[in-house]
Amino acid sequence: MANQEHRNPSSEPETQGDGIDQAGVLVVDDNEQNLELLQAYLDDLGCTIRTARDGVEAMAAVEAELPDLVLLDVMMPRMSGFQVCERIKANPRTRDVPVIMVTALNEVGDVERAVEAGADDFLTKPVNRIELLTRVRSLLRVRRLKRQLDSTLDELRRYRDE
Repeated sequence: MANQEHRNPSSEPETQGDGIDQAGVLVVDDNEQNLELLQAYLDDLGCTIRTARDGVEAMAAVEAELPDLVLLDVMMPRMSGFQVCERIKANPRTRDVPVIMVTALNEVGDVERAVEAGADDFLTKPVNRIELLTRVRSLLRVRRLKRQLDSTLDELRRYRDE
């Protein structure tokens, strides 16, 4: 089933008070076990998790509802994670959405390609739970702070223009 949304209301979020439990994360992987594992790891954050199983589904999910972060597998059918990341970062509406590339590839060239595609971070499989949570939490905080800054700047512009 594409674009599933998952929130674990029974677990107590570790990040109460910092707004991360209000965030939406899109997890994209063509392997069902990987999706389930990443969802289980992210449950500790208490955020809303949506899933997509390939790059085409990922782009549709991003267009349907802008996520606060995308956790993106590199090797997928129909559209690679590199291509998805490039499209997200090329679109003015989505370019500020943090993207973490997740892959079994560990060649230096793959990391370079992810950075060139616009990835904000890079994790290799098997994903370490603590490393994943730390990086996701950090990028979600940056995303929240960027939104607050943009809102404050908009408000200052309105006062200036009055």
